[in-house]
Amino acid sequence: MKIAVDAMGGDFAPANVVEGAKSALAEYSAIEKLALVGDEATVRAECDRIGLRDRRMEIVHAAEVVMMSDSAVQAVRRKKNSSINVAMDLVKGGDYGAVVSAGHTGAAVAAATIKLRTLPGVGRAGIASPFPNEHGVCHLIDAGANVDSKPVHIFQHAIMGAVYARHVLGRENPAIGLMSNGEEEGKGNEASRGAFELLKASDLNFKGNVEGRDLFMSPIDVIAIDGFSGNLVLKGCEATAKVLFKWLKQELKSTPFRTLGAIMAKGAFKDTYKKSSYETYGGSPLLGVNGIVVIAHGSSSPLAIKNAIRVGKEAISHAVNPHIEEEIARHNVAVD
Repeated sequence: MKIAVDAMGGDFAPANVVEGAKSALAEYSAIEKLALVGDEATVRAECDRIGLRDRRMEIVHAAEVVMMSDSAVQAVRRKKNSSINVAMDLVKGGDYGAVVSAGHTGAAVAAATIKLRTLPGVGRAGIASPFPNEHGVCHLIDAGANVDSKPVHIFQHAIMGAVYARHVLGRENPAIGLMSNGEEEGKGNEASRGAFELLKASDLNFKGNVEGRDLFMSPIDVIAIDGFSGNLVLKGCEATAKVLFKWLKQELKSTPFRTLGAIMAKGAFKDTYKKSSYETYGGSPLLGVNGIVVIAHGSSSPLAIKNAIRVGKEAISHAVNPHIEEEIARHNVAVD
């Protein structure tokens, strides 16, 4: 399999991206070719600095970079030679199977939608973001690819999330929840109530409406939500986790006895952080486009980049898109 990586995307690109790519090549022998897409001189200098000389790695030159201040669609249309555009072109041409980017999320979604198009029958692609759950991992979809979502979009996102959970995560009969402001049927806004009716009438393992706490505490594999609300949930959870660890660190350093206790419990703190950190999960697949696209966190570390590449590798090896096409077609017939 071949994977293209946006070497210029992210707060710490290209350093962290190149280092993460080096780790991925060392760990994943299934990767036949890994393209680092970006300014050739800059990327090559970084490769030389860390000693990346793997024969499976190639540098694909891209003269432009999409900045975080750029408008997503305008950047894709005007910066045709940007690293994200060139990486998408590699997948569009059929030479590569996946794109991984920690850059501008809106630009990655726009480039994937414009260049790769959505799969047959899919209305809109959705970002499936993994959340650590007491029962495993729960994917929230859509976590921000769309501002406005119709009931059928939320319904299709639930279908695609179920396919991903079944074929990549190995969940035999994925449990689906619909995020709302209450568990009772009839709760929610117009879009979520419409999605509820579609999910209720389907043969998915639909558990009904769920609330925010279910994201972490209930045995739910996929939670469907409109993209606007999903992004708010994602950012809110990220900020909460970050500030809690910050406060805990401050309190543990406040007295010698607390510091001693922290030293004794260092392993537990480390494991908890690993379980809750985005670095562990790497990236979020953009489900529904005609190609594999993985969106990593903007401040991704080398470990996060390596794991984002792993997510792309797994999606390719489990043939996620053909399964999505099949399930979308089957459910669309039922909806019609």
